[in-house]
Amino acid sequence: MKLIKLPIRKKEIILALGAESAGVFAVFKNGNIFVSENFGDLLAENNFLKYKKAVLDYFKKEKIKPDVILTDLHPLYRTTILGEELAQKYQIPQMKVQHHIAHIFSAVSDRILLPTTHYPLPTDFTGIAMDGTGYGLDGNIWGGEVFKFKVKSLKLKVMERIGSLEEQAMIGGDLAVREPARMIIAILAKIPNPKSQIPIKSQTLNSKQILIYKYRKDFIYQFVKRFYSRNEFEVLYNQMEQNFNCQKTTSTGRVLDAVSVLLGFAGNERSFKHEAVKLLEANSTVPYNDLDLRFKIYDLRIILNTAHLFKYLIKNIHKDKRRLAATAQLYIAKGLYEITRLQPATYNLQPIFAAGGMTNNKIISAYLENHGVYLSKKIPRGDEGIAFGQAVYYCIRDLTR
Repeated sequence: MKLIKLPIRKKEIILALGAESAGVFAVFKNGNIFVSENFGDLLAENNFLKYKKAVLDYFKKEKIKPDVILTDLHPLYRTTILGEELAQKYQIPQMKVQHHIAHIFSAVSDRILLPTTHYPLPTDFTGIAMDGTGYGLDGNIWGGEVFKFKVKSLKLKVMERIGSLEEQAMIGGDLAVREPARMIIAILAKIPNPKSQIPIKSQTLNSKQILIYKYRKDFIYQFVKRFYSRNEFEVLYNQMEQNFNCQKTTSTGRVLDAVSVLLGFAGNERSFKHEAVKLLEANSTVPYNDLDLRFKIYDLRIILNTAHLFKYLIKNIHKDKRRLAATAQLYIAKGLYEITRLQPATYNLQPIFAAGGMTNNKIISAYLENHGVYLSKKIPRGDEGIAFGQAVYYCIRDLTR
């Protein structure tokens, strides 16, 4: 176990079980956080058994028990289920912490830990989360989010989601993670028909509208036909139209996966986590500078339009694809950062912290750091840092709410 000292005092012993894709747990007691090794993806049974044994052995060896257990918000994560079991065993409460909020608080605590400065916990700040998959407070899959936070007397008083990427459909739910071309279908379906701006909203379609509808499918199919037969495509398209087994997502990872496949750097399969995004980054050069940011407002939230990005990529598909790759990554970084500046003065909170697996991307991280956004230096930015963030979030949350 790695020991990290924090300038936070709390009497409770806190067990934070982290996420599922990176098996790291943390224990907070007496101002110290003990962080475990990474046991790997806990979907692998052998990894999970070692992880669970390490958790139980720690408390047995120390002859203590936790006062509270923290888990991810996702109800089906093995860490969440384990947390429920342990809460019953020890007869203690379990608290679920939203994935991206934990990411951001890991970055905040990382800033506090810098040895060169005595940096206090900020009272007002903004958090940008750029990730692959995280269960959101609305039940959808988040991963491109902007939050505001207000802290007073070491208690979190205000937390609000003020922006995000545009929601896109994951056709088949988690299958869209393994087959990114499903995301291409969903995103391109939002692009207006290139030969006509007539929207298809009517329940009773006349012959002219039916013709446009068929053309829209033909237009989309040309970009995914190397992955799906026409019949397979029709099934997926109809599934999307009927919203059958489709999950809404604002994930940065899902958008960049789709860009990587669209530009031909990745295939329609995944051998390891973030494979398509890493291939996109590896094949990037100098971005084009003619893509404007496009926003819209939804439910008082500022939304970065990602269908607009794909419209640009399709229009310029015959240009240098390495430059298009860089352009797409920069569009996401610029857009989420700009959301922090578009807010009213009372919302435009400094400093700004960013976290999540996608902030390991060099193009994204370079842009954010060049604009004064803080990224973790010691605590991992990806899911390995989730347990740490969960514990710090719990320590400063407002217990009176």
